[in-house]
Amino acid sequence: MTEEELLKEIKELTDLVKTNKLEVRPLTGLDWDTLTSWWDAWPDWSSPSKEFLPNNGRGGLMVEKNGEPIVAGFIYETNSMSVLLEWIVSNPEYREDDRGEAIELLIIEAEKFTKELGYKYMFSIGRNKHLMDTHKKLGWFVDTRSSHEITKKLK
Repeated sequence: MTEEELLKEIKELTDLVKTNKLEVRPLTGLDWDTLTSWWDAWPDWSSPSKEFLPNNGRGGLMVEKNGEPIVAGFIYETNSMSVLLEWIVSNPEYREDDRGEAIELLIIEAEKFTKELGYKYMFSIGRNKHLMDTHKKLGWFVDTRSSHEITKKLK
């Protein structure tokens, strides 16, 4: 095998390792249409307005695989030592075996990101059993008593 052939084979193997890998990136303005389509596709959900979300809909993280968006969440920073991880939404059409792993990765990376910013606590509100179980698996305290989100648009 020549050096050129060996280098080509190494590149092909490296490219193979890079595919099918879950990756996390910050949300961008280009994600908005994707996110709203996900919210609209899930029953009992409706899209929040951009102005309701951190950084006008860009204040969060997205998990992808091979460029395909899988799950996203928003990080609300506060003037305390706490952040809120909210509006976690996933691609309703993505049904690969690593779907749960992608959700876990989103939460883990949000934890790392906010810890690097100096925050000590994360808070989230949820009613989806799978999402609550995932938080519990990752060491979060999950209060089993019901609570309700209470929101008012100020005029």
